[in-house]
Amino acid sequence: MADKIKAFFQKKKTNTKFINAGKGYKLNETSRPETSERIQSEIPIKRAEPTDEAKVAGQAALARLQAKQTDSRRFNTSYAAIQARVKKELEMERKARQEQEKIASAKSAEKAKEKDKEILAVTDVYFRCPYISDEVLTRDEWKKKIREFLYEQLKEEEAGLTSCLIIHNCNAGKTKIQQCIETLEKYIENILKNPGVEKYQKIRMCNKIFQEKVMPLEGALEFLQAAGFEKKKLLHNEVEEDFLIWNPDASTIDDLTILVEALRSAEVIPLEVDRNLQVLLPTQANEMYELSDNFFTITLEELRREQKLRTEAVERNQMLRTKAMREKDEERELKRYRFTLIRIRFPDNILLQGTFSVHEKCRELVDFVKENLINADIPFFLILPQGQKLQEEDYDKTLLELRLIPTCLLKFSHENYKRDLDVSAGYLKETVLCLIRNT
Repeated sequence: MADKIKAFFQKKKTNTKFINAGKGYKLNETSRPETSERIQSEIPIKRAEPTDEAKVAGQAALARLQAKQTDSRRFNTSYAAIQARVKKELEMERKARQEQEKIASAKSAEKAKEKDKEILAVTDVYFRCPYISDEVLTRDEWKKKIREFLYEQLKEEEAGLTSCLIIHNCNAGKTKIQQCIETLEKYIENILKNPGVEKYQKIRMCNKIFQEKVMPLEGALEFLQAAGFEKKKLLHNEVEEDFLIWNPDASTIDDLTILVEALRSAEVIPLEVDRNLQVLLPTQANEMYELSDNFFTITLEELRREQKLRTEAVERNQMLRTKAMREKDEERELKRYRFTLIRIRFPDNILLQGTFSVHEKCRELVDFVKENLINADIPFFLILPQGQKLQEEDYDKTLLELRLIPTCLLKFSHENYKRDLDVSAGYLKETVLCLIRNT
């Protein structure tokens, strides 16, 4: 390849010499052409004179260049300037130090958080959703999964029912959801009550009510599309605007009736609290006693309400209150709890732990204990921290009503049946005992 490149350039040079040799002549000619004929004098090309605009632009550029070269900034040696510069450098140093402290604090908090996990009784509250799968996830994870599941179902035949579920499950704020449902019901009912009236068969999308109560909510447009509404542009006050027009061919009156009923009856897909079953030894129970922050998750709105309640509490403490007032305040305080952690200590000092909603019945707690016993027919009772026994009439009360919140340690007892009961193998199932943590 190198030889070919060299030959290429050599050929180019030879051709150039041949062209520059001038006019050729025959070897038998007695006279050769004069040099003046063979070599033509090169006449320099005359450059075009620049325009006036180009001259002005050039002079301006030259002036800027000269000004830049001569206008070099000199250090201001005045005392005020020096002070200002020192102050600026100190401020920069302070900001850099604060940034370093912030990073160090974040790292320290992260390490403390990792260390605190070792003493947490539970790291989070988990749920199950029998309607979708048997997975055990946090509430936020389930919300995301439910949303993905419902939007996948929109592609199927039951798009109308799916859109109703999306409205109920994928939006926040009960008031906003209810207002949206009422508005959608009104749109459909107007058609059902006035099937031949054209004005009830179209919805102006720029309408204030539609923009505020329908448009912002997920699933609302999908519901109207399933009901047979199609988006079109129509003239309104001589201006072209977007409208939703009902197409009788896309949805019949009977279909609308079914959709309205589905919209009214649709509910939030329920989540069941997972017990997060754990078995602890006494030393582990003593070390793992705190609940994670997620256990008492509250929204920003609830946080503000909590602050307001505390302010009111300070004011109330400065005046005399009746028993009824104190009970009301106590009930209000209890409402801040959503879940409770229950531990049951058995006679062999092994502890069974489970997570419950505060609104679950005490009967659920009793069933939880029975499910994990070797012999579910063992007659037993649970003793409260105060030494009182949970009676059968308490089984229909909620854990909140029994004040078993936010954590509670109960004692498993079968004192009256010790003679007839063989507990040499313990109380809990072998599969449950396998859950004891290795320390």
